[in-house]
Amino acid sequence: MTTTVGSYLATRFSQVGIENHFVVAGDYNLSLLDKLQEHPELEEVNCCNELNCSFAAEGYARSKGVAAVVVTFNVGAFSAFNGIGSSYAENLPVILVVGSPNTNESIDHNLIHHTIGTHNLDYEFEMAKKITCAAVQIKHAQDAPRLIDYAIRKCLTRKKPCYIEIPTNMATQACPAPGPLEGLLYQLPSEPNTLSKAVDAAAKLIESRSKPTMLAGSRLKSAGAEESFLTLAETLGCAVAVMPAAKSLFPEDHPQYVGVYWGNVSTKKADAILQWSDLTICAGCVFTDYSTAGWTSPQPAAHRLEADSDEVKFSGHYYGHIKLADFLDALTKKVKKNDKSLIEYRRLRPPPPLVEAADPSAPLTRQEMTRQIQGLFNSNTTFFAETGDSWFNGIQMDLPRGAKFEAEMQWGHIGWSIPACFGYSVGAPDRQIVTMVGDGSFQVTVQEVAQMVRLKKPILIFLINNYGYTIEVEIHDGPYNDIKNWNYAALIEAFNADDGHGKGYQVKTGAELAEAIEKSKTNNKGPTLIEIQIHRDDCTTELVTWGQYVALANDRPPIS
Repeated sequence: MTTTVGSYLATRFSQVGIENHFVVAGDYNLSLLDKLQEHPELEEVNCCNELNCSFAAEGYARSKGVAAVVVTFNVGAFSAFNGIGSSYAENLPVILVVGSPNTNESIDHNLIHHTIGTHNLDYEFEMAKKITCAAVQIKHAQDAPRLIDYAIRKCLTRKKPCYIEIPTNMATQACPAPGPLEGLLYQLPSEPNTLSKAVDAAAKLIESRSKPTMLAGSRLKSAGAEESFLTLAETLGCAVAVMPAAKSLFPEDHPQYVGVYWGNVSTKKADAILQWSDLTICAGCVFTDYSTAGWTSPQPAAHRLEADSDEVKFSGHYYGHIKLADFLDALTKKVKKNDKSLIEYRRLRPPPPLVEAADPSAPLTRQEMTRQIQGLFNSNTTFFAETGDSWFNGIQMDLPRGAKFEAEMQWGHIGWSIPACFGYSVGAPDRQIVTMVGDGSFQVTVQEVAQMVRLKKPILIFLINNYGYTIEVEIHDGPYNDIKNWNYAALIEAFNADDGHGKGYQVKTGAELAEAIEKSKTNNKGPTLIEIQIHRDDCTTELVTWGQYVALANDRPPIS
């Protein structure tokens, strides 16, 4: 049985759970797009540019577990590489498919468009190898099944992006039909003997310490280990904190939850209890200058047991080829209850802050803004927090069980949240999407709001207009942090044109914000953008503190 290269790819997309692929058309991928459109279970989602397209796919992968983005050679792929870098950093399986020049061009030794003007066209492929877990070029149709399956298998098992390059004259060529899906999805299990040794050694370490704690990291989700982590936590009975990018991966209404651990900008005294602890079980944690507030939070290595996606390590021990969920499940059967850290935390725990409603007619403040937004959250909410003060506003909010928090903590690209929340909404159309973004970030990727209008996505966007790059101000201020102000709310009408239903509101007081939020609840045919005008210096103290420590880390002099 035979099919075509393009149809083969379409079938594999559908089989692994992709229902929507994100696209920017170009002459080198048009025949491929035709083949993808022929598949009855795939729907194309057009984006405004390749940067946004790759971030939309990244967001889709957050909701669906895997995503695909299709762009053209060089001029498209180079822009898409930015979002692919994010997918790699954030552990998201995104399949980047690039339509490349006709295979005869290299043979004929022609110079062609959408290139840098060289005869060797492999440079994009070489670049892609650096930011993906697998990169393949399909130069012969008979090789397509093997190469496509190899790239997608790596993408799914490693939870990283892959790259597939398909020449424009290759998509319609005949190749063998897809084989059984099981072969594509097969993953190697944990090595049994290594797993047993790791669990025995870890259990012995935990037993030797008097006041253990647990810390959830962002890789818990990509490793599929959230439930295993929860079960281990409940068996131990200890205090449990989360890293900032792992917010919502452990229930915040759980009696063992002690807040977000983020060095000097931690919430709910999480830093105090982890520093008091003599052992922290770190599951799926990623320690960077951002996630540790300029290296102010990591405990001594002797006080950490680190279990990552496929390895376990602690003082004097290293074990590879172990799945995180397998390790946590097996460890649960070996440990005994030790709630000393939770008992101590109850003594340290601060009382809930008293946040009273501000005078409705007073100029809007950040505190009143977050109070009102907090009231929107329910178990079906997914909250996107853009890089900047939105991180800190979001981290301090209490999420009901079932609510999800999304942030791009590792890559940290401003503007990520707008296309990402759009892509997420395509993959999770029944969830309430709330996004908080700064004015500077919004200007980078604003075009994708037009696609929210086009697909009637009722995303609620809170745009914080404080006239510049506030996060950069707190790290290192200068005139380069100033930007041209826009009438952001008015942009919605431009995107609506004559057939859209988006809404835009500009608010300056608490009463105006409350009214705009109420109006947003009745708009289910498009996005609502609420432009919140607040003073530039009205940011969280946590951002100020974090910015100072990150600046100190950035400014360390060279080692002589």
